[in-house]
Amino acid sequence: MKKIIVSFLVCVLSSLSFAYHIGVVSGTVSQSEDSLRGAEAIMEKYGPADKGGKVVHITYPDNFMQEMETTISQIVSLADDPEMKAVIMTEAIPGTVEAFRRIRAKRPDILLVANTAHEDPDMVADVADLALYPDDIIRGYTIVKAAQMMGAKKFMHISFPRHLSYELISRRRNIMEAVAKDLGMEFIDTSAPDPVSDVGVAGAQQYILEQVPNWVKKYGKDIAFFTTNDAHTEPLLKRVSEEGGYFVEADMPSPTIGYPGALGIKFDDSEKGNWPAILKKVEKAVIEKGGAGRMGTWSYSYNFSTATALGDHVVNVLEGKCDILDFDGVMSALQNSTSGAGWNGNYLIDADGVERDNYILIYQDTYVFGKGYLHMTDLEVPKKYLDIQ
Repeated sequence: MKKIIVSFLVCVLSSLSFAYHIGVVSGTVSQSEDSLRGAEAIMEKYGPADKGGKVVHITYPDNFMQEMETTISQIVSLADDPEMKAVIMTEAIPGTVEAFRRIRAKRPDILLVANTAHEDPDMVADVADLALYPDDIIRGYTIVKAAQMMGAKKFMHISFPRHLSYELISRRRNIMEAVAKDLGMEFIDTSAPDPVSDVGVAGAQQYILEQVPNWVKKYGKDIAFFTTNDAHTEPLLKRVSEEGGYFVEADMPSPTIGYPGALGIKFDDSEKGNWPAILKKVEKAVIEKGGAGRMGTWSYSYNFSTATALGDHVVNVLEGKCDILDFDGVMSALQNSTSGAGWNGNYLIDADGVERDNYILIYQDTYVFGKGYLHMTDLEVPKKYLDIQ
């Protein structure tokens, strides 16, 4: 009888130790659908807190730049829940740093996790327990190398001054130029209208629609295009499928970035969040348009897969299975959420040359429609490119 009572008490205490909530903050379907779907997947797996589960999910305003104080207050309000033990920003928009500072002052016991941070990496690393971001430094090499492997002999980088003022985007561009030169590829630097300028998204997209045929005519069909902006991606993909050329992957890669609108692809409710099914449907459309071997992506959305992986990692940390800074734990969570896709990653080296072990830069293997994975995550990137500023 005593053994039964002791066993029962151990079970009760164990369950009590795992009684916690996780706050998950995402955009709305109109602002950032993939991160929203990732947040919903976390809640589906671990259950909503108001129904006995672990997850409290909130969305920030679409116009978060104009409503920053409201956004910050919403994030900080999660700390009012006495059972809250972690906050995950599926896309750490501006205001996250200040929100994390306020939570840290109020509840130092809460783990703070930032994905795809929009703010200065050093500032984010100073306030977050863990941050993830696409490895734009490594991708400066892998994207150009992949273009060459696909058959391109020229590489066009399309951007605008606002984006090029961002440190990581500017460094990636400079690395791309150096890699292209070393691989014997012509590098073409091109400016396009900023979608947040007076011309708006429609004007910026119209410019791309009009210019791609001219660029293909001028430079030939053995040119690979890369743009730093998602709004440019859809018209670029549309014209590449029609006119020729190559497209390795988007700035924030996903089968749902650009391809559905460019190729007229519709997904039903059963396919949303089902990335193998989404990839298969996009691949079929690309091949029908003659883009096999010329157009690629990451097979799993970055914002979706990192959101779900961070949810799993945080649960593992809170349940004592690993430490928040366990690099292998993070990579394992990514692999588990993206069957078949390769991942690799590195720690951020800040402006002072200091390695930040709580800020991990990651990248996924490139998938070429009609061809398969290129195994870019297996390549060793020459160190000389990583030193380019």
